[in-house]
Amino acid sequence: MTVLTTSAGELAAGTASRTAGFRVELLSDWDQAAARWGTFDPPTAFQHPQWYTSWYRAFAAAEGVTPLIAVITDAATGERAALLPLIRRRQNGLRVVEFADFDLTDYNAPLLGPAAPRDAAAVRNLWRELRRALRKTPGGADLIRLYKVPAELDGKPNPLALLNAAGPCSLNGNPVFTGEDYDAWRYTLEKTVRKELERSWRVFTRDPSATFKIADDADEALKILSTTEVQQGSRMQSLGINFVLNDESCAEFYRGLVRDGIGSGYALVTALMAGEEVVATLLGIRTGARYVMIRISNAGDKWSNCSPGRLIIERTMAALHRDGVREFDFSVGNYAYKRRFGPVRMPLLDLSAALSWRGWRHALRDRAARELRRYPKLTARIKQALGKPPSREEG
Repeated sequence: MTVLTTSAGELAAGTASRTAGFRVELLSDWDQAAARWGTFDPPTAFQHPQWYTSWYRAFAAAEGVTPLIAVITDAATGERAALLPLIRRRQNGLRVVEFADFDLTDYNAPLLGPAAPRDAAAVRNLWRELRRALRKTPGGADLIRLYKVPAELDGKPNPLALLNAAGPCSLNGNPVFTGEDYDAWRYTLEKTVRKELERSWRVFTRDPSATFKIADDADEALKILSTTEVQQGSRMQSLGINFVLNDESCAEFYRGLVRDGIGSGYALVTALMAGEEVVATLLGIRTGARYVMIRISNAGDKWSNCSPGRLIIERTMAALHRDGVREFDFSVGNYAYKRRFGPVRMPLLDLSAALSWRGWRHALRDRAARELRRYPKLTARIKQALGKPPSREEG
């Protein structure tokens, strides 16, 4: 049975169907959806309730954005199957359903309950009922696009990965697994990387006021975050890159994440300081033994002789390892500075499907792009033939 909501708590009439084993409710209020779902067990750090509380608070009222949070249960028992934090927005006249992301949520995944589908046939049923609900929701929808979806969640297959619509994403995750012995892990790095990190720390600590710190409270963390905004903005401007993380909604998202997440230990802000000067910053999120880096900045040329970007990463990793973290995720983007730390490439998936005739052309184009990614050498040749420059991140 499929049940739609026209607004939080209101059920649309005449939309029931008993053709599948799942019931879909589409809610417009994150707090209500979270309460309906109950206890959270985030499959990645990005599915933590605090992430979505901050995200929907910052973006739910943005022009053209409609929250469509799918709470999916077993139609017979009412047991929780999946929760998908979705939105609908208009893109060039197309009504697109996607994860609550806007290029901020690096890994998009459903929250899974005890009734989650465990085989391809059940997943197809869930996928069909979800698409049916989205088509019938007030305002309609033309296309569903789910990007940056991990193929595995907590070591088990992600049900969405079993769909025929799923294919390779152009991005990948970058986790580093240190194990129990941090020094032993450090010696797996190239000798030049280890020596450079040691040299950088010696150079940095020549200043008697040089310290590494973890922000203790929200006020201190927000003060450091304001420096992150300035340093990142200056860096992107110097590179001629259109920088959006400091626009009003994005800034409010990060500030809310830090303000409300520091006390619980979910959000972590670390910094290299020289007296009152902030030399480098790192913002990350943590769930148990996992930590993900999401924003990094440094003061630029003045401190370039001690490589403050790499140094803040290594100092943060060492401190958090002492506190029980064993997985350090550099998230998406294969930048050279990440590769020096030896991350494992974690595959991600994209999937899309048409929800109306307007979406068919776009869904077919998405599928062609996914299929092409299965042949990276061919993709590279095509890009070269089209005159596309190599990715900035791969340098």
